[in-house]
Amino acid sequence: MQIGIIGLPNSSKTTIFDALTRENVETTPFSSGQFEIHSAVVDVPDPRVDRLAAMFRPRKVTRARVQYNDIAGLTPGAGKSGGFAGPLLNAIAANDALLHVVRAFEDDSVPHARGKVDPVRDLHDLDVELILSDLGIVERRMERLEKDMRRSGPVGDAARAEMALMQRFKDALENEIPLRDLDLTPDEERLVRGFALLTLKPVLVVLNVGDEGPADPSAILTYPHRRSAVIALRGALEKEIAQLDAEAAELFLTEYGISEPSLRRMIRLSYDLLGLHSFFTVGEDEVRAWTIRKGDTALQAAAAIHTDLARGFIRAEVVAYDDLIAAGSLAEARQRGLVRLQGRDYVVQDGDILNIRFNV
Repeated sequence: MQIGIIGLPNSSKTTIFDALTRENVETTPFSSGQFEIHSAVVDVPDPRVDRLAAMFRPRKVTRARVQYNDIAGLTPGAGKSGGFAGPLLNAIAANDALLHVVRAFEDDSVPHARGKVDPVRDLHDLDVELILSDLGIVERRMERLEKDMRRSGPVGDAARAEMALMQRFKDALENEIPLRDLDLTPDEERLVRGFALLTLKPVLVVLNVGDEGPADPSAILTYPHRRSAVIALRGALEKEIAQLDAEAAELFLTEYGISEPSLRRMIRLSYDLLGLHSFFTVGEDEVRAWTIRKGDTALQAAAAIHTDLARGFIRAEVVAYDDLIAAGSLAEARQRGLVRLQGRDYVVQDGDILNIRFNV
């Protein structure tokens, strides 16, 4: 899963990315037309993995991971007809979700492009650019559908149904309503999956506040949209914490009265916004967190581990994380009857520990 980091120039979004790249990540730059994107694969902080590793003492521990892509600073009105064009649009559209960094700090050494720091204005302006990009896509699609609508049979029926959906999209966008706020059926979601519509994507708004900035983002702005969240983060401070070793970082956090770096909460929030959660496999060889979508079944979880497990699936042995921790060991959990056998249609819950029985 990939998350694109976007923001206006001088929002210090790259400061956020730099903090991420210090948190045991792999970083890769690559070119996209006239600009460069930096990519970082980041471990999803999860204390449950640490507890399971302490219980099983495995040779290897593998955490869930999310990829972040730092995209060049976005300038409103840079496209030929508003919105974004060409490589930049493609770079944003390639992500599963967007992390929108909004400047909410004063710093005379880093002047704001518009002279005054105004996070509400900046958030609105970039949202409008995303809306304009989507509106252009929708209008071009409607033009292509007009010819097919005149045909009879299934082709004409499908075109008319899609045109009705495109009209809904157009009406929403013209009223500055992001498409993620609309109710879509599963069939409609599948239909538009390849359309590169930016306002359909989940968004995490990161308010980059100064060292003395408020921890509560609602003190600055609200963002009442679906599949969205807002977090306040002290970017420069988080970068400084990320560069420290574990012991020094702990002392630093204690001195500032911080329970944990906001960066970790940001990673977990973005993971959750993607509609993802984790199940675990455990043993002496490895304790591992696996990423699946909420609502996925035991069969789909087996496929995430290896296609052979899905092909030869018999049953899944399942124990809830809290039950295992309370029991103290897997053997004791079995003794208490906490380990259950589930079929392929079982909906895997966040934190389930799975052992797949299979035969190939």
